[in-house]
Amino acid sequence: MDDEPLSEWADRRDAKIGHLRAVPLVPGEGPQAGHVNPEAPRLIQRWNGHAWEAYGFAANLAEAKRIQYPDSKIETPAQGPGPAPKPLGPGTGRHRKPQASGPERR
Repeated sequence: MDDEPLSEWADRRDAKIGHLRAVPLVPGEGPQAGHVNPEAPRLIQRWNGHAWEAYGFAANLAEAKRIQYPDSKIETPAQGPGPAPKPLGPGTGRHRKPQASGPERR
């Protein structure tokens, strides 16, 4: 078995110190995916090399991302309706249902 030297393992562990993660504060078992319930408040946790410790608080996912990634320019979605979806163009694509014609059209 090829064991890695302890110094390399320690270097990898120390490289992660200070990493932040946002955990939704919702009832349930443990952390969930970040995209679930984006309006829920978030606890910001920091890795100290041994365990995740409380670091801060955010009101929602967008604010949590601003805390986690202060140098990046995260755009928040514009409020209001977006552009209208384009209807399907003409054609008989592989998965399209044939168009009914006449009065029996639903």
